[in-house]
Amino acid sequence: MVIYRRGVHITKDDSDMNIGVRRNNMIDIFKHNDDWQDVKDSTMNTIGKTKGTYPTSDWKRRLILSEHSPIRRIKFYWRWKDIRYWVSVHIVRHKIGIEHWISTQRSDRRGINRDELPQDARVNHCCEADAQALINISRKRLCYCASPETREAWQEVKDKVAEIEPELGNLMVKECIYRGFCPEMFSCGYSKTKAFEEELKIYRGEEKEE
Repeated sequence: MVIYRRGVHITKDDSDMNIGVRRNNMIDIFKHNDDWQDVKDSTMNTIGKTKGTYPTSDWKRRLILSEHSPIRRIKFYWRWKDIRYWVSVHIVRHKIGIEHWISTQRSDRRGINRDELPQDARVNHCCEADAQALINISRKRLCYCASPETREAWQEVKDKVAEIEPELGNLMVKECIYRGFCPEMFSCGYSKTKAFEEELKIYRGEEKEE
């Protein structure tokens, strides 16, 4: 099949689109507290109750999929160690529901002339983000139109989340899966593949993920 990427024609088959980005274990700190009781209690408060029972996996998935405001009480903290500076710049553009703390490149703090540093100079990038932010950022940074290096960095966040909060991790998806179609001006072509159809069914709960 023909893939259109930023106006460039690239020939790929369906299997190529499934190849994941490289995993380099860039995240060396990852923290999360089980906030689900607080989430459930906040939800109960909206209907005039004060406390609910600890939610089931199905309830978690349905709440996350609905994106009602209590999911913003679910938070994560992590650090990418020695991430490329220009990848960090991509990530820091996301502002809602996420905070960033990035190691300085100031010459007076590092003893290095920052004007001489290349774009791929390494920085440490810490973040704290809520579940809504993770969903929103995934739509852009897991997209095949995003740079592979940035996609790699964000895929590692998704993998870490999925290990401890699988309901959320499984709903951190690229834009075409979230919308059910590709809205990009220059599509990568993934939305025309069988892999897209299968992933979309899993996202919608029509098929179980193996």
